[in-house]
Amino acid sequence: MTHLGKIAVTRRLFAGVTALLFACVGSFSLAQDSVEWLTLGSDYAHTRYLPVDEITPENFNELEEAWIWDGASFNAASGRSTPSYVDGKIITVVGPRRYVVALDAKTGETIWSYVEPKTGRWEYSMRKDYGKGVTIAEVNGRKVVYITSPAFFLTALDLETGIPLQGFGKPVPIAGFPQTGVVDLLADLGHPYDPDEGIPLETGYITSSSPPIVVNGTIIVGNSAEQGYNQSRIENIPGDILAYDAATGDFKWKFNVIPRPGEYGHETWENDAWQWTGDVSSWAPLSADQDLNLVYIPTNSATIDFYGGFRPGDNLFAASLIALDADSGRRAWHFQMVHHDIWNYDTPTAPILLDVNIDGRDVPAIMQATKQGFVYAFNRETGEPLWPIVERPVPVSRVPGEKLATTQPFPTRPEPFDLQGLSIDDLVDFTPELRRLAIEAVAEFQLGPLFNPPLHYDNELGKTAALWCPGGGGGANITGPAAADPEAGILYVTSSTGCTARVLGPGAEADLRWELPTGTTFADYAVVRSTSPGRIQGIPITKPPYSRIQAIDMNTGDTLFTLPIGETPDSIANHPLLAGVDVGNTGSGAKAAMVVTKNMLIYSGSIGDGTPYLFAVDKMTGEELARLEVSALSRYGMMTYQHQGHQYVMLQTGPTLTAMALPAAIDQGGGGGH
Repeated sequence: MTHLGKIAVTRRLFAGVTALLFACVGSFSLAQDSVEWLTLGSDYAHTRYLPVDEITPENFNELEEAWIWDGASFNAASGRSTPSYVDGKIITVVGPRRYVVALDAKTGETIWSYVEPKTGRWEYSMRKDYGKGVTIAEVNGRKVVYITSPAFFLTALDLETGIPLQGFGKPVPIAGFPQTGVVDLLADLGHPYDPDEGIPLETGYITSSSPPIVVNGTIIVGNSAEQGYNQSRIENIPGDILAYDAATGDFKWKFNVIPRPGEYGHETWENDAWQWTGDVSSWAPLSADQDLNLVYIPTNSATIDFYGGFRPGDNLFAASLIALDADSGRRAWHFQMVHHDIWNYDTPTAPILLDVNIDGRDVPAIMQATKQGFVYAFNRETGEPLWPIVERPVPVSRVPGEKLATTQPFPTRPEPFDLQGLSIDDLVDFTPELRRLAIEAVAEFQLGPLFNPPLHYDNELGKTAALWCPGGGGGANITGPAAADPEAGILYVTSSTGCTARVLGPGAEADLRWELPTGTTFADYAVVRSTSPGRIQGIPITKPPYSRIQAIDMNTGDTLFTLPIGETPDSIANHPLLAGVDVGNTGSGAKAAMVVTKNMLIYSGSIGDGTPYLFAVDKMTGEELARLEVSALSRYGMMTYQHQGHQYVMLQTGPTLTAMALPAAIDQGGGGGH
C-alpha cells in the first residue's frame, strides 16, 4: 500500500475527529460496501483514481445506463462539474445559479437542492455555469458540503438536509440570504464593495468556478478573474487566497498573490503595477497534503492576456504553483512556470500528488500539467524539482513597450506531451499537395518556437499575426483534467494540439468590444481580433495525433505510451484530398475525460462518425481492452464510485448526469431517476 493509501485507511478509522477530512485516497469503508469519491478529483491528491474493480475489461461491454439525471430545470448547459459521492449521495453543482444538488446514488432521484439568492454581482459573473464541484468535510461529527458561488460567497450546507450550517459565517445584509451558513468573501479581500453589486468594475472584479478545499480544519478558498483576453484596461484586483475556520467560518488568513512591499517577490512588479493591476487568480482546483498541512495553489496570469508592457517584471505569483501552510498561510515554496506571461498560459488544472521512488529514494511528489505542454514535477514538501528545470532563452517581443523575460523554465523530464512551437516541418504532410497548401496557409503568420510572442497590427514584419503553439486552448486544459495511478506512480495527461493567433491593437480600440469592462485606463495594446490559418478544407494544418493521452512513469520521467483519443473523424479519413491515403489514427481532436481504477484506465472519446464511446485501456501499455457505445460524450469530468457493493461510472454529459453500472446493480431495484 502506498503512503497516501495508508493515510486514507487511518483517517477512515478515526473519522470522528473534529474537522478531520475524509480519506486522502480511496476512502475505504471497512466492509468495502461503499468506496467514496470525495472531491471533484476523487481525493485531495486529485488523482481521479478509485481502488475499485467490479467493472473489468471482461464485463465492460455489459455496462448499462442505471439512471440519468436531467439538469434542464436548473438551466444546466456547460456541465463542468465532477460530482462527489459520500454517504450514498451524489453531490454536484449545476446551472448558472450554481444549484447544489444531492441525488440518490442508486436511483438518481433528487434528495435536496440549495440555491443562493440572486445578486447584482451574480448577474455580472461570466463564470455562472462553470462550477466544477464541491468539497465535503466532517466537522464536529457532521458532514458538510462547501461551495463557492459566482457572486463570491462561501456556503456550508449539511450533507443530509442541504440546510445552511448553523453557527457558520455571519448574516449577509441582502434579502433572501439565510442568517447562517454563509461567508461574504468580498469582506476579507480589502476592497470597498457593495454587498449586492460587489466591487465597482472600475476597481476590478472577482468570482469563482472551483470549489474550496479543507485542510485539517481550515477551508482555503480560491477564485476566478475576468478572462484576460476580454480585458483592455490595466486596473484590476488580485485574486488573493482566503482561509477560514471550517467549523465557524471565522476568517483566518489572506495570502497576497501580488506581493506587497516587504513581501517576497514584490520586486518582480516594476512600474508600481502591484498597486493597481491584478488577476493572478486560482481558478483551477486546489490540492492538499494533510500530513504536511500544505495546500497547493495553481495560479492564473496577470491582467490582460497577450500584453503586459504596463507591468514589467516576472510578476510573481502569476502562472505559478504555490505551497502554503494551511494554518497560517505562510509560503512554504513556489515555482513560477511562466515569467511575465502574455500567452494565456495560465494554469488550467489541479496539481496531482503522487508518492514515487526515484533512484531508490521515496519522494513525496507533486506535478502540474500545463497549457504549454510541460509537466512540472517537484518534491511537494520542499519544492525541489524532481529533475532539473533549466532556464532557456526565448524570443523578444516586437510590440512597443513590451518587456518580456529573456528566459523561461524548461523541464528536462518528462518530455513535452504536445506540439511546442511551429515550423514548416510540423505541418501536415499526408500528400505533397496538402503540404503545399499548409505552407501557403501559414505564410502570412510569424512562426516560431515555444513562447513565440504576439504581434500588433502594422508590425514591421508585415505579418497578419504571430502563431504560437500550444495556444491558449492547450496543451492541457479544463476540458481534460489529468489523472493518475497512485499505486504505480503513473500520470495520465490528455491534450489536444492547437495554436493561437491574436492580433494586438490600441487598448482604446479593443475596449469597444466589451460592454462592461473592468478598470479605467486603456492599455497601450490589447486584443482587437483573433485570426487563424484555419484548416485546409477541414484538415488540420499540423501533423497528427490531434489529441492524445500520454502516460508518464513519474518514478523515472519516462513516457510509457502515447494514445490517440478515439478515432480519426470520418471527415478526415474520407476526405477527397486523402483518397487512397492511410492516415492511421489521428485521434478525434477532443481531450478526454478520464478515470483510473485498480484494473484499467477509462476515458471518453468518439469514433469516426462522431458516436460517443467509453474506452477501457491497459494502464501500462495503452492497449485497448474494451469499448462501449454511450448516449453522450462525457465532458470535463468523469467519476466512479462503489455503492451498496456495486461500482458505477458517472458521465458528465453536458446538462445531464449518466450513471453506468452492471446489470447486477440495476437489478437490485435502482435505476430510472430522471
